[in-house]
Amino acid sequence: MHIAGTMAFSHAMFAFIWFALLLVGGSLVIMRLRHKYHPNLIGALLGGMLCFLLLEVLPSLT
Repeated sequence: MHIAGTMAFSHAMFAFIWFALLLVGGSLVIMRLRHKYHPNLIGALLGGMLCFLLLEVLPSLT
């Protein structure tokens, strides 16, 4: 896939980010329903993933 221009690149990145969020959110919901994990554990996992996103991925975009 060839992306020319900064607007196209940002749109592609947001599309991949939304897809990843849907995938991770769906897997967290399945974990909650199947294994009866406590909501605090799921919140901690989600917070850890968002922290990784902010610390590692966001600076590479700017």
